[in-house]
Parts: sequence; structure tokens; C-alpha cells
Amino acid sequence: MSRLLWQVRARLGYWLARRLFHWSWTLRQPRLWQWMQGQYGRMANLGDTPAQSFYGHILLFRGQGLGAREEGLRLLRLAASGGDGKAAYQLGVQALQGDTRQAPDGVQAVRWWEMALAAGHPLAARRLSQVYLDGAPGVTPDRALAEQHAALAQETQVSAG
Repeated sequence: MSRLLWQVRARLGYWLARRLFHWSWTLRQPRLWQWMQGQYGRMANLGDTPAQSFYGHILLFRGQGLGAREEGLRLLRLAASGGDGKAAYQLGVQALQGDTRQAPDGVQAVRWWEMALAAGHPLAARRLSQVYLDGAPGVTPDRALAEQHAALAQETQVSAG
């Protein structure tokens, strides 16, 4: 199968799987759900940033086991590097939470949230303000930075509302 035909097939399958995702009964059909995940994975592997973000979130929150979580985080890192603000924001949340294998890392969270803020994520400035106000592992409180990000959060809230 030619590469172009493969890409067209992948895009059509992904488009259909995304439409089916909004119908709850499709998620309860094991074979259909497995096919849908295959479409998400195929599109993510083709380097599509929105697909990487979407499937990364699915694996992170709905995946079964540590392997699915790690793959979800890997896809979110790829999407964030591609400019996806939602993926960068979620990576910041995960970094600050930590897990059984990694301690909470405020410096890493700040890095991801700054990337999310640059991509226009509406909650990133609020989280940055809070982490600079309270401090976090590796991040000392800084009132000036907290106020600066609080003003940015207020500004984005006003422009969004």
C-alpha cells in the first residue's frame, strides 16, 4: 500500500473514531473500542500533534496499567513539544503530583506550565501564580512572580469571558 494511501486511510479512520468517541455506547463495545484506539494510535504515530494529545490523555486517564500511563505521558510530551497547550498543562499537573516512581517536581511543573501559557492555555497562568505564591518542591515562593502571573490569569479570564 502506498504511503499516501496509508495516510489517507489513517486520517479517515481517525476522523471516524473521533466521531464515534462522543457516543457512549461505542465505548462499551470492546471490539469497537479496540478498533478506535488503533485509529488513535496510528494517527499519533504519524506525528499528528492533536492526535498525540488526544490519545495521550485517553491513555493517561482511561488506560489500564503502568504501561498505558507511561505511553500516555510519552505522547503528551510529544504533543507539548509540538505546541499543544493542553498537553503541556497536563504534564505540569502530573509533574507536581508525582507518582510512586517519581517525587513531585515543581521546577518541571513550572517548565510545562510556562510552555502551556505560551501556547495560550487559559489555566496555566493561574497554576503558575499559585505555585509561585505557595512554593513547590524545588520552587521557592516569589510574590512578584505570583502577582505577575495572577495578572496574566485575570487578563486571560477577562478576554475569554
